[in-house]
Amino acid sequence: MNQFNRRDSLKSLAAFGAAGTLGMLSPLARAQKPITVGVIYVGPRDDYGYNQAHAQAAAELKKLPGVKLVEEENVPETVAVQKTMAGMIAQDGASLLFPTSFGYFDPHILAVAPKYPDVRFSHCGGLWTEKNPKNVGSFFGYIDECQYLNGVVAGHMTKSNKIAFVAAKPIPQVLRNINAFTMGARSVKPGITCHVIFTGDWSMAVKEAEATNSLADQGCDVFTMHVDGPKVVVETAAKRGKMVCGYHASQAKLAPNAYLTGAEWNWLTAYKTILAAAQAGKPHPNFLRGGLKEGYVKTSAYGPMVTDAAKKQADDIKAKMIAGSFDIFKGPLKDNKGKEIIAAGKVQKQTDLELEKMNYLVEGVVGSIG
Repeated sequence: MNQFNRRDSLKSLAAFGAAGTLGMLSPLARAQKPITVGVIYVGPRDDYGYNQAHAQAAAELKKLPGVKLVEEENVPETVAVQKTMAGMIAQDGASLLFPTSFGYFDPHILAVAPKYPDVRFSHCGGLWTEKNPKNVGSFFGYIDECQYLNGVVAGHMTKSNKIAFVAAKPIPQVLRNINAFTMGARSVKPGITCHVIFTGDWSMAVKEAEATNSLADQGCDVFTMHVDGPKVVVETAAKRGKMVCGYHASQAKLAPNAYLTGAEWNWLTAYKTILAAAQAGKPHPNFLRGGLKEGYVKTSAYGPMVTDAAKKQADDIKAKMIAGSFDIFKGPLKDNKGKEIIAAGKVQKQTDLELEKMNYLVEGVVGSIG
């Protein structure tokens, strides 16, 4: 970790005017020269969650020939990230940036990128459109596939038929995970309900603990989550004698006797694709997506308490997902208010952009988005 804080640097404040002096290499020269890559995290890199998953990929990237890595953690989704990006470009010579948090994109990346047309910005999330600068791109994974599999395992393991989801914000990616988890569980036992509490932000340790305890009090016995650092939810649920399906990275070490399986990112796949394009001087990949088949996501190893029946059903569905013969979101599908979302006979494939606009909770979810 470069301990120099770019946000507090006067140079970084002035760096917005330095764009013209940077990145003037031809594609051939760029392919032959080392590249400096900047990675920016909204929280700590060892959070057992979102930031750790990115940090693990960045550590692998650093081992590749010709790559210099600069990192900064705990950068909020404010103008602070604009200063960090500018500092990495001006002080470290970064020509490829991975600002990893959802809230970095608009307005921050969109404000900085036009000032540095020769620098590539790769945002983690589903937000890039044709209207955005061509030196900006987004990448994301279909981790709802793994959350569906979490749900299948949860469906087999629950005794109360009440499962729990601790979520940060009701944005499409989060809703997609809640819905997939619920649908996976209800594919095993149609009467299962998934109880959701939104904490309001990505990292709220006290609220995450309160939500977990509240859901445990309501009788939920299998938990998953979509917050930046799942550590609090995992440990709190385990202390209450509940079971857990992890998210972002493996949390098995935190609660080996409670951890069933998990939905993990494999960001190295996207990182290497984006890096290779930069090193070769090829067009910046503006829109990258992938699931289990493409190696963008993976499942945690099963915990010792997972039954053979749970493993078999989850493994069978996983194989179909990889083969492209299993669709999560297909009709007839209703939301938890009884409205039809997808008509019978209709399918929304993983690549359908409608899924990236998701604004509903499916039947079986106990909770509200507004």
